[in-house]
Amino acid sequence: FPQPSTDPYESFMHHHLQYYGYFKGKYVKEFTALCPISLLAGSPMLDKAFLKSKQLTLDHPEGPCVLRLREPRDLFSVPSFRSPGQAPRWPRECEVIKKEIHHIEWVPPEPEPFYQATGYERAPEIVGEEKGTVVYYINPAAKGSCFTGSRAGGAREPIKPPAVALKDPEDATLLFESRFESGNLQKAVRVGEYEYELTLRTDLYTSKHTQWFYFRVQNTRKAVTYRFTIVNLMKAKSLYNMGMKPLLYSQRDAETDGVGWRREGGDIRYYRCSPEEGQALYCFTWTVRFPHNHDTCFFAHFYPYTYSDLQHYLMTVVNDPVRSQYCKLRALCKSLAGNTVYLLTITSPSINPSAAAVKKAVVLSARVHPGETNGSWMMRGFLDFILSDSPDAQLLRDLFIFKVVPMLNPDGVIVGNYRCSLAGRDLNRNYKTVMKESFPCIWHTCAMVKRVLEEREILLYCDFHGHSRKNNIFMYGCNNKSGPAQRFHERVFPFMLSKNAPEKFSFHSCKFKVQKSKEGTGRIVMWRMGILNSYTMESTFSGSTLGNKSDFHFTSEDLKSLGYHVCDTLLDFCDPDRSKVRVQPQQDHIYGLPAHLLSMAEKVRRSG
Repeated sequence: FPQPSTDPYESFMHHHLQYYGYFKGKYVKEFTALCPISLLAGSPMLDKAFLKSKQLTLDHPEGPCVLRLREPRDLFSVPSFRSPGQAPRWPRECEVIKKEIHHIEWVPPEPEPFYQATGYERAPEIVGEEKGTVVYYINPAAKGSCFTGSRAGGAREPIKPPAVALKDPEDATLLFESRFESGNLQKAVRVGEYEYELTLRTDLYTSKHTQWFYFRVQNTRKAVTYRFTIVNLMKAKSLYNMGMKPLLYSQRDAETDGVGWRREGGDIRYYRCSPEEGQALYCFTWTVRFPHNHDTCFFAHFYPYTYSDLQHYLMTVVNDPVRSQYCKLRALCKSLAGNTVYLLTITSPSINPSAAAVKKAVVLSARVHPGETNGSWMMRGFLDFILSDSPDAQLLRDLFIFKVVPMLNPDGVIVGNYRCSLAGRDLNRNYKTVMKESFPCIWHTCAMVKRVLEEREILLYCDFHGHSRKNNIFMYGCNNKSGPAQRFHERVFPFMLSKNAPEKFSFHSCKFKVQKSKEGTGRIVMWRMGILNSYTMESTFSGSTLGNKSDFHFTSEDLKSLGYHVCDTLLDFCDPDRSKVRVQPQQDHIYGLPAHLLSMAEKVRRSG
């Protein structure tokens, strides 16, 4: 008999293909358990259906008769040095500027404090275009319209110029633009020499969901105070009334001093600006002083993270000879617009298929709500750590198989939506859908999870989100009513995470409920599929009110560190030494976790 294959990928694929029905002959199971696929060339025991599938190739360098697995055709789109990634596909009516927007990553040297309200902040009365001058305008989607098709680069026709052109070099009118990835600005009206009213575009093919903003301004003047007022926000409460400042990016500062996004703004106020009757609309107003004359600057609700940013990151991973050994990139599916939804499988290669079979799985996802870019930064931190050469990362890869969907709603991310897909629906209310064509990203995610559950236990599911009305980072979980130990079990992971990140993560803000209105969310659907530890991770758009970080904004690095803390907590959660979750008698009921429930939870875990 030939010796077992020493190629970990080949052994894994052989085991995987057996699961899907290949090599099913009477003696094949015994023979192929010892025999590598490459030695089965010409064997009558090789399943004919497998040969017909053309998943093997005979032109291997080792010889003309050596069979080797090759990648299935049209299964995935992987960025490489020769192919820098798929060009984003836009709805064909969207105008898109050709210049790609890129921002440097930078961490402020000092913490950025919250804005301290004086009580005298101005609430400008809305003037509108009747008394002001429209300086920027893009056509919104027609009322009642729906997605009909897409094209790389958007509309085929040449894009229209801005609403106004500068009269002469002394003209100080700001030039606005948002027709780029994740941009969201529909109209700008100049209502004073240095004052502008801004209207955000609602999520495409809807009439609501205005929260996320990201746009560019040019032709700035320094040493003068500008005022901007967004006039069509729809949430009654906002972190802007709790000290949050918007983000500013100066192209010149980035190029000359290496300075990136920073919190800026004064005279900040969030207030209702519509009459009592009719739809409630709210305004967010702030002032700012630009650092340079004739600069190109950007404003954003939070640190942008685009579909192209993700593709560039994945390109570095798959082209890294070390990380690509334990991180496999595939396409989960195509979105409505035809953009690839990527799936990463991260685990240490296992020579022994039986060893791989006993590994538990962890499923993570982000950006089901496209305007919640904080989810991508937490995901980025997780990926940076789990793909690193840290001994803890190596141990996690040895223990688990990670299934990661880093961007569930690429279409919404590309067009600058806040909450919806191009179906005009909130995908995080449609995980129970059977409409594969309308909600492909969600349908295929659920199908992937079901396949994994057929093979192995999923220890944890977590979907990364952003929160617009609370500070800190926290989790939403479910509540098992079958007994107190089970109910407590679902609180252990968030509680341990709060101990590992005490200045960022608030266990007090966590909630464990199964509400009828949330039955279609990923958290509850995965929980009902049998994943006991099923969570939504919520990160504020603002900052922390905990410990030494109290009243300071989060940076992108803070959120990336949360991804590391998730990994750290996973190790603690699975540590055979249960002292990390024990509470002394005098600590009874600390953080709402009674000591007797800790003891019961420990017994449950020990019993498997």
